[in-house]
This record gives sequence, structure tokens and C-alpha cells, in this order.
Amino acid sequence: MLRKIAASISLTFITAALWFIKYQYPNFYSFFILKGFYTFFALTIIYIIFRVFLEELIVKRLKQTKMKYSFKKTISILYILVFLFALVAIWIEQTETILISYGLIGAGIAVSLQDVFKNFAGGITIFSSGIYRVGDRIEINGKIGDIIDIGVLYTTIMEIGEWVNGNQATGRLSFIPNSNVISSTVNNFTKDHNFIWDEISLPITYDSDWKKAHEKIYDIVKKETEIITEQADKEIGKLGEKYYLSKKPVEPVIFFTITENWLNFNIRYVTDARERRIIRDKLNRIIWDELEKSKDIKIASENIDVMLKKS
Repeated sequence: MLRKIAASISLTFITAALWFIKYQYPNFYSFFILKGFYTFFALTIIYIIFRVFLEELIVKRLKQTKMKYSFKKTISILYILVFLFALVAIWIEQTETILISYGLIGAGIAVSLQDVFKNFAGGITIFSSGIYRVGDRIEINGKIGDIIDIGVLYTTIMEIGEWVNGNQATGRLSFIPNSNVISSTVNNFTKDHNFIWDEISLPITYDSDWKKAHEKIYDIVKKETEIITEQADKEIGKLGEKYYLSKKPVEPVIFFTITENWLNFNIRYVTDARERRIIRDKLNRIIWDELEKSKDIKIASENIDVMLKKS
């Protein structure tokens, strides 16, 4: 900060010196002295606005490191470009030449700040379309997480998944450029409703009473997800008022798959998007406890017979 204040004072001194020379010696290289005065005057004002005010007073208040870096980088580029605009306006007097110069500078801005402009356009798209909001759980470019902040350039999410199973938070914050909403697919787990379908796969041996197993498992799942199913039915039903969507059954259902080794039960049910692991764990525990009590129902496992031959 002290260095920037010293630079501002130096620029002000040079500007004042050029003005003094122009005032005391009006015929002494008047054209260059006048242009030099305007140049340093513009540079002083631009330096104070961008380097002192914006960088020191605004950037330091930003908490996110990545946002602070991006904002500071943007200010540095704009500082140079604005000064170039000023130089062109001061030193070039022909209108056609100024227009050509501004066109070249404008092209330079578009190239150097294209990522910033894309992120800014993405931010406008997010705010105007409501593709996601703070609190939503989204997946974008392979990243899954809960949105905790939507900025002008970046969206911040609390990451889930990665090395942690069951859609649980990792504790890591991910900063996603807003331009991704324009160029990538966005999966929103909680937009317009908070429920998703989940499945539990359970293998049953062929010598088990599969009908009894089906009845017990279905009763357990239906009872434990009854409240969630009712809420999901109401929320998902409202989607038909906003989107073209046929009625989706939300009641639990069990599908059978016959394999070479066992009967596979695929237990399908609705669950809260944020409590998927909790509900799955609860169902697994209750189903396991109930099936352990039944002697005629056995959970299948893969067995490998190893034959040893004497040489």
C-alpha cells in the first residue's frame, strides 16, 4: 500500500511539473509538453482508481482466494487497456485513426478477457434462468456438491463423493467457472423437488422361500419410506404443471433377476437426495435383522471350489 501511495505521489509530482513548465514556458515544445501533461494526468487518475482504490480497498475485502486472484487479474488487464485507450485519445487526433486503434484495442480485450467474459455471461445465465440456486445439489463436469455461493464469475460448492462413498461431503470447496453452464451439462438433484430413486441389490439363494422374502422386504421398505413416498408423490406430481412429464409411480417395487448363482432382488424406492446414504443404511440394517430370523431365507454369496490334485 505504501509503495502504491508513493507511486501516486510521484505521478502527481510529474504531472504538476509538466503543467508548471507549460504555464511558465508556453513556447517550449508546447505540443509535446501539453500531450505529456495530459498523458501523466490520465495515468495518475487511472493508477489511483485501479491500483489504489480497486485493488487495495475492494480486492482485500474478498474472502475467496480464487475470486481475489481473478478480480485482481481483471483489474490489472483493464488498467493497461484503459490507459491504452487514453493514450490513443490523447496522441492521435485523426478520427479514422482513433477508430482503427480502438478496434485493435477492443480485439485485444476480447482475446485477453475471453474467459472472464464467458464466466460473466454464465453468471447472468444462472441468475436469469434459475438453472440452480444456493442450496441445490448439482453435478457439473464430474463434480458433485451442494451450492454454498453463486458469484459473478464462479459458483462455490461443498464437494461430495470423490474418495468418500455414499454422497457424503469431503469437506473440500470447489470453485466452478460459471461458463460451464453454457458449455456443459448440469445435473440438478434438488431443482423443483428433493427426491431421487435409489436401489438396493440383494441376492437370495435358490433354496430360499423367495415369496416370503419378497413379502418381508417389501413390507419393510414400504413402512420405512411411507412418509418420504407421500412427500415425493406430491412434489413430483407438481412437475407435470411445469414440464411435460407423465405420472411416475413412487411406491416401492422389487424387480427379480435370475442369475446362474442366485435370485437377485432389485429393491427400488424414493429417497431424499441428501439422505440417500442414511436411508439406505437404515433399510439394510432392518432387512438384515429380519431375514436373520427366518431359517428358510438365506442371503447368497459367491462360492469358489478349489480342487487340489496330487502330482
